[in-house]
Amino acid sequence: MPLLHLPSRFSSPSFPLINLTTRKRPISTTAITMSLSSSPSQSVSNNPNEHKDTENLIAQVLKYHNQTKHFFTNYARGPRGLDWANQPNPFRRYVSSPLLPLLHFPVENTQDSTSVSAPLYHSLFMSLPSPKPISKSSVSQLFYDSLALSAWKTTGFSTWSLRANPSSGNLHPTEAYIISPAIDSVCDSAFVAHYAPKEHSLELRAKIPDTFFPNFFPSNAFLIGVSSIFWREAWKYGERAFRYCNHDVGHAIGAISLAAAELGWDVKLLDGLGFKELERLMGLGIYQGFRIPDKPIKGKFPEIEFEHPDCVLVVFPNGVNDFNVNYKELSLAIMEFGNLEWIGNPNSLSKEHACWDVIYVTAEAVKKPLKIDDKFLVDKFQNSGVCSEGSYKGFSAREITRKRRSAAHMDGVTKIDRDTFYQIMLHCLPSGCGSGEKQKRQLALPFRALSWDAEVHAILFVHGVVGLSKGLYFLVRNEDHLDELKKVTRAEFKWEKPEGCPVDLPLYELARGDCQQIAKQLSCHQDIASDGCFSLGIVAHFEPTLHSKGAWMYPRLFWETGVLGQVLYLEAHAVGISATGIGCFFDDPVHEILGLRGSNFQSLYHFTVGGPVLDKRIMSLPAYPGPSTDA
Repeated sequence: MPLLHLPSRFSSPSFPLINLTTRKRPISTTAITMSLSSSPSQSVSNNPNEHKDTENLIAQVLKYHNQTKHFFTNYARGPRGLDWANQPNPFRRYVSSPLLPLLHFPVENTQDSTSVSAPLYHSLFMSLPSPKPISKSSVSQLFYDSLALSAWKTTGFSTWSLRANPSSGNLHPTEAYIISPAIDSVCDSAFVAHYAPKEHSLELRAKIPDTFFPNFFPSNAFLIGVSSIFWREAWKYGERAFRYCNHDVGHAIGAISLAAAELGWDVKLLDGLGFKELERLMGLGIYQGFRIPDKPIKGKFPEIEFEHPDCVLVVFPNGVNDFNVNYKELSLAIMEFGNLEWIGNPNSLSKEHACWDVIYVTAEAVKKPLKIDDKFLVDKFQNSGVCSEGSYKGFSAREITRKRRSAAHMDGVTKIDRDTFYQIMLHCLPSGCGSGEKQKRQLALPFRALSWDAEVHAILFVHGVVGLSKGLYFLVRNEDHLDELKKVTRAEFKWEKPEGCPVDLPLYELARGDCQQIAKQLSCHQDIASDGCFSLGIVAHFEPTLHSKGAWMYPRLFWETGVLGQVLYLEAHAVGISATGIGCFFDDPVHEILGLRGSNFQSLYHFTVGGPVLDKRIMSLPAYPGPSTDA
């Protein structure tokens, strides 16, 4: 069967960008104000539209999503060039907050009896080790293997840092907080602290009542909060930055989940909490209110450097499956955090800024309210499938997470065998294997951290898999969607299981043929999409999900793509190759390749996996203590 080709009308790209208006005088603003006050009696937003019905909020989300699509004829709006003088500082610090240093660990397992060996990476998908108690050592390890610096790079003229968690453009909009019971040698009472990755330290923000954790959570549980600084990503990517920030939240969730698994800990979103509770829990009410302009502008407005609270994760010993969360009582306790003494003020990230208004209007629309009726469920751990355990190179989980890199180029030569490809796909499944259930519920590592059924799938462009025909394939991650997918995609697609495919793997061949040029074209003409072993687009069950759950599901769909992307990164390194997330792709041409119309399914993220080309001009330096030059 011949492979489908792109319509000829998409063959001539151009790159129109826009100029930002310079802020020289007071500007008109929309009615929306982002209020970030810590006052318990004040609402999070003065937005007069906050009581709009769900459909109006969804309309704003759809407007943003369509406005920020890339097309062959034009790209989403972004800066005409990079303002290097105002590149945001990638490291948030809270001035005057006490700094609590954490411990460091060897990357490779050693024979030293005093060091704790990290488990093999692939073993974590089968079962988790016995849980470690909360201690300075275990909390240090969690951050070290998930959100810490992993290396510094230098060309001699410039120096920059890398982290264990990937980020679009290496800009790192994601910040993290720990809310924990007292930990010996860290803090003598329950506390809230910000994680400072450059120092691999905690910045103490507040001490909280010691009764907080016993009242709501099991023993040896603590919380990790995640927030985003939109400005860091918007500096480079303009209006599309909101998408990328939420990809990065998903990568962080995946990274935290895998690092927690090394310690025998489980991770779940506390997704019944609303925006107000998240803001109060992380102490983010200290930022000044930010009035959203009615058009993109440039100027000095430091309030744009605020942190948007995204989510909070509860980390607890695996095997503890029978605790419930009373969201109503938990909310009341968290709102009392407004009366705490918060320590430290956030540092400045840039002298001048550019504001892309649609990002902040959309961030308002997707704020989730408190859901006191949400049920907190901890399902039994489900192992992932195995068809080629020998594909893994025997690396520990720490080696994989800390040596993970984003490939800048693929060599176009490296190939993997079919069983290795199938093994990677098995670890991308949300429900694991062996239970007899169809793919739907998120039960396997690290997807079990998410609180909803799987909503994203993968369209695969196979270029270099020995034993598997080149062509277009589809990985169905929620089999409830299979019949609909068959109906809304092209009638000529085969939808047949490829040869040798494991029974538990819902992977389907759609069409055969060389799709390297199509993959390259769809990913903004980037060779990296065509020169790997395979590339893919992550496609979400989109508008029906928003209508059934609410506008607040929009960022969560991107989180799910980020968690899946994190698995692809780690799997690639575990089998001896590399990977890269691709945020730049032509949205609707991807849909046209599949025959999709409307917004029931939308492509949200692209990825490529293959043999990396190393740039010998770039030298690697240790993550810690790091060079004297800041990144």
